[in-house]
Amino acid sequence: MDELLAKYMLGEATAAEIEAVDRWVFASEDNLKYFTHFKLIWETSRGLKIESNLNTDDSWAEFKQLTERKNQPEVIIRPINTYQRWMKIAAIWIAIMGISGLMYTFLQAGQPRLLTLQSYQTVKTDTLSDGSIVTLNKNSLLTYPEKFKGDTREIKLTTGEAFFMVAHNKSKPFIIHLDDAIVKVVGTSFNIKKTNAHAEVIVESGIVQVIHKKVIIRLKPQEKADIDYKSGKLTRGTSTDKLYNYYRTQEFVANKTPLWRIVKVLNSVYHVNIEIADQKLAARTLTTTFKTDSLDKILAIIAETFNARIVHQPGKIIIQ
Repeated sequence: MDELLAKYMLGEATAAEIEAVDRWVFASEDNLKYFTHFKLIWETSRGLKIESNLNTDDSWAEFKQLTERKNQPEVIIRPINTYQRWMKIAAIWIAIMGISGLMYTFLQAGQPRLLTLQSYQTVKTDTLSDGSIVTLNKNSLLTYPEKFKGDTREIKLTTGEAFFMVAHNKSKPFIIHLDDAIVKVVGTSFNIKKTNAHAEVIVESGIVQVIHKKVIIRLKPQEKADIDYKSGKLTRGTSTDKLYNYYRTQEFVANKTPLWRIVKVLNSVYHVNIEIADQKLAARTLTTTFKTDSLDKILAIIAETFNARIVHQPGKIIIQ
């Protein structure tokens, strides 16, 4: 891990290695403290400079004079004791580590403790120190301070999906970091889903500001923003259904929702591969509420509603 952290500090880490470091850092409070300490020592050591007052012209002239002194007794060069040299180097580094440790302790004393909320295989809900409520979907990771200090309330969604009900505080904006993008609000409710390649922000109430690569989009209720990390594009769209709320309500709520959209969500939630054989069938809309307890029941209702058949094949399910 130290070698990987060194590559990270040098800016030589690959995208996969950067992601691995980020995951490791936010996996535990001890990892985060180690990373912070490592970074502090790294930056301190980079600031150390070995200065030389050697004048090259004077040195060359002196060298020529020495070579002309043929009658002078031979100079005996005695090697520096290797053990003593390494002891001195070790002493210097111990001093650096000690100073860095004191600096780290001093800086940490004024900073709030960072907490990690990781959901694994269960949906989790937590209330932050400002009264904001966060519901985390399965396999998601969120990092936030024990108490918000300063002029902002900043947290980080490393991966997964979360629904935020942000407590209103106009003088202290709420900011969610998503890699190189941020979501900024004052008091509102919205859903964020983040993967390695993509992020989606859906607004339920209030106004949400999404910022990515100097592009800013302001979203109103029933609007959404999509971030494509590969292309770097930030686009605006609409969201007429509440399918994103399934992990909070345990229901899929469709309101004149195209079948292709329902199938896309089912594939993501149940980790299956459902295909629609006909484009006309894919475009047909449905207004209903499904319980999330059984995929087979949902498919049976879809088949009955559209007079379709559900065909199970190896590795996929076809609606036709």
